[in-house]
Amino acid sequence: MKFYHSVFILTSWLFITHATATPMGGDDRFLAARDAVRAGDRIRFERLTNELQGHDLLAYIEYWRVFLDLSTVDSSTVKAYLARYENSYLAEKLRSDWLKHLAKQQQWTEFDAEFPSMAQPDQELSCYALQSRRLRDDNSMLDAAMPLWMTLIEPPEACYSVLESLVLEKRVLVDGIWARIRRQFEANKLTAARYSMNYLPLSQIPDTKVIAAVVDRPLIWLSNLPANFSNSRMNRELATLAISRIARNDAQVAAEQMRRIENKLQVEEKGWAWSQIGWQAAQRHMSESLEWYRKAGEVPLSDEVAQWKARAALRAHDWGVVRSTIEKMPTALAEQVVWKYWLGRAYRVGGRLEEANALFSKIAGQANFYSNLADEELGKSISSPPKAAPPTREEIIHVASNRSLQRSLALYRLNMRKEGVSEWNWALRGMSDRELLAASGVAQRAGIFDRAIAAADRTQSEHDYSLRYLSPYSEQVRPAARKQSLDEAWVYGLMRQESRFVTQAKSSVGASGLMQLMPATARWVANKIGLKGFHQGQVNNTEINVLLGTTYMRLVMESLDNHPVLASAAYNAGPGRARKWRADIPLEGAIYAETIPFSETRDYVKKVMSNSIYYATLFDGKSHSIKHRLGVVSARTEAEAKPEELP
Repeated sequence: MKFYHSVFILTSWLFITHATATPMGGDDRFLAARDAVRAGDRIRFERLTNELQGHDLLAYIEYWRVFLDLSTVDSSTVKAYLARYENSYLAEKLRSDWLKHLAKQQQWTEFDAEFPSMAQPDQELSCYALQSRRLRDDNSMLDAAMPLWMTLIEPPEACYSVLESLVLEKRVLVDGIWARIRRQFEANKLTAARYSMNYLPLSQIPDTKVIAAVVDRPLIWLSNLPANFSNSRMNRELATLAISRIARNDAQVAAEQMRRIENKLQVEEKGWAWSQIGWQAAQRHMSESLEWYRKAGEVPLSDEVAQWKARAALRAHDWGVVRSTIEKMPTALAEQVVWKYWLGRAYRVGGRLEEANALFSKIAGQANFYSNLADEELGKSISSPPKAAPPTREEIIHVASNRSLQRSLALYRLNMRKEGVSEWNWALRGMSDRELLAASGVAQRAGIFDRAIAAADRTQSEHDYSLRYLSPYSEQVRPAARKQSLDEAWVYGLMRQESRFVTQAKSSVGASGLMQLMPATARWVANKIGLKGFHQGQVNNTEINVLLGTTYMRLVMESLDNHPVLASAAYNAGPGRARKWRADIPLEGAIYAETIPFSETRDYVKKVMSNSIYYATLFDGKSHSIKHRLGVVSARTEAEAKPEELP
């Protein structure tokens, strides 16, 4: 106990010393200087920064000074900054800014000299580097660029000339161009698809009005096709694109149209169109989806389309199709933990127990949904690993001296969370488990719980799951959960996924606070429980947010068979959708979760349920079963009583 007390004193002292190193007036000037940079006001910026030379975020002030003059500054000034803050997040950021400027100015010699120093170049910079290799007649750049043809569906501007070089050098022919256009239609990147049509031979480039009709009025356009449309590849390809557009709104109508024209299409064209119908039907949980997939034959499927074929087979309990679909996936996709697990399940159903267990063994023992399930398939209980020894005083001092970590704490002090997260993540690169645990402890003591979790999440051998699965605000959360008769582990599992315990968290759609309540939901619950005087400004108050959030969780649970998988889906996507996603037959909770149509909600439910297992083991010290928690989701019935609709 004495050790923990000394660690608390040390980390508290480190944070308080750092957080108060600069008077608040300096912080105000710093924020005003940031606003001047955003406004491009160099005069105001210089006036404000004259008195900020001792500020603990001086690196940002100096970065802004160079950034404002990047178009005219001498390269020696940039290099001096890079040398002064070598291996820092800001040096990486400035180097990226500078390299993009050099590329736009066609200063390739200096670009080539500096580019190798980038630790994590983004796609735009990588394409500029390929452009430079092309200008140096380095034909190996074509090999490096080839994978981008089918993966870079909506490229940054710098990448267009790289992609065009593949066409000019005949690395990509007409078949490849149409394949790219189809992939862009799949991704609903229609502007990018229109641009890709410019790579086609002149005889196959559609008129802009025709493209607009295919995109916006596909059923009408298809109905008006002449009887001899199949004589033209362009018209056949456009017909399949029209089918894909119709399927997005009504897979049944798309299937009817395909039956009318499929005999006039070539094998690959027909196969792709049927795969699109099967894909859209699978996302709507239509029973016909597997039959429509079957009509696609052996045409190669994109990753997303292949995954939905496997999901449709899971819902139908067609383990043979599950197996064959996963076995045909590209290696990188099939190696994902989700598909290793389901392939193992398919093997087990088929009696191939040794192969099944080999797959389960490859993914077991990790803190994620499918590793949890694999553990149980192998007969292993799920529990927290042994707790690592606490960081020593020396380890904490070493980590707390990290300049990126210090800047992150200062940025959090100023509520510059985005920059604080970037600095923190940069600081964690290459840290050992001991350093990560020390960093996690520093963040926890500073009350920056999301960064504490981010650090603890990265450990590979030495773990502290009490940091990885923090449970702050227990004086508010636990009584509220008990009052609502909710499982505390599930409540914490959901909160960890919603906000990582950031009380001021706000999503892009307006959800706020620890439990990420939407304004309409907060008002509805407040009215439901008679919370007088409630106004939206209170939603970030921890006590009120937890009260409203746990009350809503209970109401959702009661409306959905008291099933945590359904309730988790409902909390994220709405109770109506959670009900709609049931099947006509009972489903394993894991299959229900895997076949949720919204990728965000699908990922959310899996993480909430895995989180809840670890919280349960931490709270009571016992091992728990995720399969028991997932249970079985009952079939939907027309006669089912309709509860009061929740927001």
